[in-house]
Amino acid sequence: MTNKPSSTHYKRDPIDMTICPLETCHAEEICGWTYEAPFDIYNWPSWEQMKKDEIEFGDSVLRAAQYAAVIDSQQKLIGFAQFFPLTGVTRLGLGLRPDLCGLGLGPAFTQLIVSEAVRRAPQNEIDLEVLAWNTRASRAYEQAGFHITDTYSRSTPHGFAECHCMVYKPSAAE
Repeated sequence: MTNKPSSTHYKRDPIDMTICPLETCHAEEICGWTYEAPFDIYNWPSWEQMKKDEIEFGDSVLRAAQYAAVIDSQQKLIGFAQFFPLTGVTRLGLGLRPDLCGLGLGPAFTQLIVSEAVRRAPQNEIDLEVLAWNTRASRAYEQAGFHITDTYSRSTPHGFAECHCMVYKPSAAE
């Protein structure tokens, strides 16, 4: 018998992540990401459709104002963030590249995005919405400092679903 703990007891080496503007090439790549069920609800329409309809990051003005890319040290896209402005609140939208989901990167990825939200609007509260069934994402957000403050039903591409609103509460050390 060995004294080696299970690999689940070790933190993975973090990926060096940086936030930069979401360029057209990033937007096109994100539209090609394919999440497996039940996470396929997060798949985007084709880039051609997004541009044609000028929705979300398919609208160049909205993309520049609200979206950012998260890249690694080799300039490879690992995720994106949306910083949606509400009165006194920055609502985050975020997505991690499908092949990186479930690897333990979520808390650090989320924390980087929170830091950028604070930089952009330090006076704002920071929140996000997560589908209640997505416990993997909810756990990552909790580890990054978010807490569920409300649960409600809202429209999704697949019909109405229960959703949690989670608010960021900085630790005493921040």
